[in-house]
Amino acid sequence: MADPFEVRMRFTSQLQHLNASVTSAQKAASYAIKNREMDEDLHSCILEQLERNNMNNRANIMYFIEHLCDLAQREPHMEFVRMIQRDMVRIIDAVAPSDGSGAANVKVVRRVLQALEAKHFLETQTVKELEEILKERDILVMEVETNGASKSRSNGGPRLDKRQIEQRIEEDRERHKRLRESIWAVNGEDDFEFEKTYDEASDIGEDDYLAAEEDAEERRQTIEFG
Repeated sequence: MADPFEVRMRFTSQLQHLNASVTSAQKAASYAIKNREMDEDLHSCILEQLERNNMNNRANIMYFIEHLCDLAQREPHMEFVRMIQRDMVRIIDAVAPSDGSGAANVKVVRRVLQALEAKHFLETQTVKELEEILKERDILVMEVETNGASKSRSNGGPRLDKRQIEQRIEEDRERHKRLRESIWAVNGEDDFEFEKTYDEASDIGEDDYLAAEEDAEERRQTIEFG
């Protein structure tokens, strides 16, 4: 049996180094399944890293969760899925906090929740209830940006610096590239459907990071004049 401390350390390192590639997520998921006898400890590692790392890493872990559920179902070792179901609210709170620090991750959370629902890892009613939380999160983020941006930025969670913004944009480009390839593989002849699906499925754009203040101003104007 592997040394528990070593397993935790190695898995933690894999979570910290997740990126936009499917390979990195699958490698970490495979390692978790390989050490399934430590499932509770490894799940706690996921929660710890979600709550300790920057918002880029939290988004990558959110995408990783989908891969872990896929592999846990195939093996099968559904205990990972059950723990994720149990702690989904905590996971959402970490990936897209209500203080505005994770506003760019709200779309990531929605996309993964939709995927988990489509694969029957989450019940439709559960996803609806979680969506209500996200709607409230949107409102809270808007209120923070409108009324207490300075306080939020000094007291809130980790924010993205320039390097993290550039990394996030590059990772989103990589995800979009894979999405385009996947869509072409299924509907290579249908240009219109490709563009429509790509636009709807794209989770984050560059302006979400480089023009956050402009987004906040637009939302303020919507409140005042909408």
